[in-house]
Amino acid sequence: MKAFKAYDIRGVWGKDLNPEIAYKTGYFLPSVLKAEKILVGRDVRNSSPEMHKHIMQGLVDAGARVFDAGICTTPMIYWGTGKFNFDASLMITASHNPKEHNGVKVSAKYVRPIGYDDGLNLVEQFIESGKETPLLANGSSQTFALRDAYLNFLKPFVLFSSDLNVSIDFSSGMAGMFADELFSHTSMINKTPDGNFPAHEPNPLEVENQEQIKKHVLENKSDVGVIFDGDADRVMFIDEKGKFISPDLIIALLGHYFLEGKKDKRTVVQDIRTSKAVGEYLTQFNANVEIWRVGRAFGAAKLKEVDGIYGGELAGHYYFKDFYYSDSGLLAALIVLNIVDKFRLKGIKLSEVIENISPYYNTGEVNFKIEDKLSAMNALRDYFMNLEKPDRYLDFDGYRLDFTDWWFNIRPSNTEPYLRFLAEAKSKELLKEKTNIIYDILKNYQ
Repeated sequence: MKAFKAYDIRGVWGKDLNPEIAYKTGYFLPSVLKAEKILVGRDVRNSSPEMHKHIMQGLVDAGARVFDAGICTTPMIYWGTGKFNFDASLMITASHNPKEHNGVKVSAKYVRPIGYDDGLNLVEQFIESGKETPLLANGSSQTFALRDAYLNFLKPFVLFSSDLNVSIDFSSGMAGMFADELFSHTSMINKTPDGNFPAHEPNPLEVENQEQIKKHVLENKSDVGVIFDGDADRVMFIDEKGKFISPDLIIALLGHYFLEGKKDKRTVVQDIRTSKAVGEYLTQFNANVEIWRVGRAFGAAKLKEVDGIYGGELAGHYYFKDFYYSDSGLLAALIVLNIVDKFRLKGIKLSEVIENISPYYNTGEVNFKIEDKLSAMNALRDYFMNLEKPDRYLDFDGYRLDFTDWWFNIRPSNTEPYLRFLAEAKSKELLKEKTNIIYDILKNYQ
């Protein structure tokens, strides 16, 4: 079934997902997760009320005690799962995908991410096999007010000055639920949640979706711009020059909040695509940096395993130990704004801070549609390893080879038919030289 992905369930409503799949997903998850007390939330996509209705019915018919939090951000559901000790939770959302899509993000007890290998595969098997869904009489549902409690958790992080000039694009997504209470002194656009996403799609990584906030930052002469995705688990930033900041560099910036002035050595987790500059920058804070696989199912679990203080990804997810090892776009945004404000009060602009973090030139993540992914990856790895022994070689999420003045990562997408490539070097000339070689090798497999 196309909708069952590595990290969640996601697809086009009416095509990849429908009422029957929604009902059976709700029905089978309690037994797969061994969960009785389950929290459910949803976003404002046009198909979410119907999907919510059928998932809720499936959960109740399976005998679960279901607590309906209604319209939520995804991190709000993560927080509620941990705070109120639920056995599991389901968030009905397609995150940053276009409006026709919908899906489910699933967490188990202690907010443990559930991906395909953790139980979604079993749900898929049960649905495909036609496994019966007998009605169990002990199920129930009730509303569960969560918004105010979550808002009270976030409010203490609002520390930045009222004269910090901030522009925020909520992308017509779920972060807008908290716009007025958390960002009252900022300049806001697209703050009303709207499942049609009238201004632009809710994916901040796509350049065309950044155009409005970049323009707003420049016109407003803002110190910083902020843009959220559809379900508010991701956030990205624009500097005062209207330039998009690579989200992995924010991992380094967060060190000023979590690590600066701390005597104990703390661990930070980053994904395998993260700039070499991040680890180099965090050495000033005596940080231990762990590199791990891409995706919440892996990043959050790794952060907990190594007892890390925080972590992040190139895609704009930021995980926090004190947020049940989960990601929150709103929490990350508030912390970053506090950091930017402190630098501003010292007369240092955000662009200057970022320039100080990274001396590298970067390709950004490039997609190659290749069927024989493994052969293409091996060809790249072998070519460069035969030339020179890398300073570091990682092979747990594709391959990453680090050399003195440059590095690259090549990995297969878990959700799409692509190889994803990223390289970084200390000069434009070196980056061009290496990427030309790499592109020529990959052309043989397209």
